[in-house]
Amino acid sequence: MGGEGGCGMDVELKIEPGRGEPKVVILAGADSPDLQQLVLELAGLSLDPIQVWTGEQALFLPQGEFLRFYTQGKGVCAQTKGGVYTVGLRLYELEERLDRRRFVRISNSEIVNLDRVAALDLSLAGTIRMTLTGGVYVYASRRYVKKIKQTLQLERGRGR
Repeated sequence: MGGEGGCGMDVELKIEPGRGEPKVVILAGADSPDLQQLVLELAGLSLDPIQVWTGEQALFLPQGEFLRFYTQGKGVCAQTKGGVYTVGLRLYELEERLDRRRFVRISNSEIVNLDRVAALDLSLAGTIRMTLTGGVYVYASRRYVKKIKQTLQLERGRGR
């Protein structure tokens, strides 16, 4: 169960009651490109909940609960297993706040949670049909297919 050709990492979690944001400190004997990459990836993680609205009530939901965010009319909606909510942010603002390793833009009007993708259908020419948990189907537009494949690391071994 070890990493490929490398040493394992000693990981420790310390809980400090009263602390607001988590702080990550990396202790190493020397700098390396791998450590710099780890710093960039950790800095890009977002753990903040997203504010949504149901009628006049505001809720703060953990990012992991969302299936997708999509535009509807002039607004943005968020879909969870439990329902659809209104979001007071534009999609580009959500992209900046969401965990970029979990959420990917699949069209001009939609962002999906990759953790909630149950199946992919790549047989349609130039598009990807994604089945999200709960039987929700979404379609990636052609201009986002390459980005999605790279994010899902499907491009390796396909020769493209």
